[in-house]
Amino acid sequence: MNENEIANVIMDAAFQIHRELGPGLLESVYEAILSRNLTDMRLVVERQVPVPIMFQGIVFDEGFRADLFVEKKVIIELKSVERLHPVHSKQLLTYLRLSGCRLGLLINFAENLLKDGFKRVANGLEVF
Repeated sequence: MNENEIANVIMDAAFQIHRELGPGLLESVYEAILSRNLTDMRLVVERQVPVPIMFQGIVFDEGFRADLFVEKKVIIELKSVERLHPVHSKQLLTYLRLSGCRLGLLINFAENLLKDGFKRVANGLEVF
């Protein structure tokens, strides 16, 4: 599967979870459930993946942790906040740049309508 096909599967799973559980749970709960759901669909999912930073030739693994990394192609940053802010997209964009991935999904499960809490970030550009 390519990045867009993976993203479609992820979004379908996220919408199903949001329909069943609704908004208001902790981010870690949505992370665990989405990870399990995607794994059940035979996708390779890693949780809390270190995103290393290289500075002056030294690699630091302590920098960042991506919530979910799917098929080593798509990074998912999950939120459960009142509303997304530009800093959240910048955070995901940083993960994409540091990891070399081309596509990331920012999903805010706290929205009443999940479509209002979803952003795709690709190749350094936000795509709505």
